[in-house]
Amino acid sequence: TIAMITDVVKNIVGEHALVEGIMGEDVDPHLFQPQRDSVMRIQKADIVFYCGLNLEGQMSRLFEQQAGKGKNLFAVSNGVETSYLRKPGEAHGHYDPHIWPDVDAWSQCAQFIADKMCELDPSHSEEYKKNCSQYREELSKLNQYIKDCIATIPESSRYLVTAHDAFGYFSRAYKIPVKSVQGISTESEAGVQDINKLVGFLATHKIPAIFVESSTPKKNIEAVIEGVKAKGFNIQVGGELFSDAMGKTGSYEGTYIGMMDHNATIVTIALGGKAPLKGFNGKLEQEKSQ
Repeated sequence: TIAMITDVVKNIVGEHALVEGIMGEDVDPHLFQPQRDSVMRIQKADIVFYCGLNLEGQMSRLFEQQAGKGKNLFAVSNGVETSYLRKPGEAHGHYDPHIWPDVDAWSQCAQFIADKMCELDPSHSEEYKKNCSQYREELSKLNQYIKDCIATIPESSRYLVTAHDAFGYFSRAYKIPVKSVQGISTESEAGVQDINKLVGFLATHKIPAIFVESSTPKKNIEAVIEGVKAKGFNIQVGGELFSDAMGKTGSYEGTYIGMMDHNATIVTIALGGKAPLKGFNGKLEQEKSQ
């Protein structure tokens, strides 16, 4: 389904499978409604990997139908221990599905994918295990890079402010409090009270930057910026983060490692921390200015 899963699967299966993603860049999975082409691709696929935890809410009925027909459908979130999952208050008892911003948790999902591939295609299991091991080693290095970068942000300005609550796991893993206009789903509209509350927090704490997201509308963030300005404090847009979708197909930011490198690097620099302008691998396409 989502591009972050597609990228992990490609890294694990190599040449032994044709991997197709349903959702491309700038697609909001909360609101995605499968059309005929998407339905047909899922019906024809030998294996389907999806996030689960109701991230792909509009596709739930389709998954249930296909599972009833014996289709190999796997929620990669099952690779993470239930005790680790977040249950935000406004989620009404549901788990937060945005696991991937925590690189260590997403690495566990990668292992889950590899395990399922080994079960279903044992003739190539050694290659799947090798590819997964190499990929997880790279993720471990990325995870440490993010920890090191975020730790350099001055504590007074170490707040990540975004459009919707997609960075809860990022917050917990890298010790940076997160504030957002909307909750974990973009299906519900943000109210005036939500925006005013955030405006008051930003103006009081003098947070230097706020971030937009590639897959969600900018109007709520723009309203927050105007509200803060009316209180006599100017807050900058620190950059565009990849939350529920990755960057352009074929670009470094269009990979899971690239999107996380991008996010961590621009957040660190915009909030006054120290990070290399070209990021973890020296591959970020756009130089970030302080």
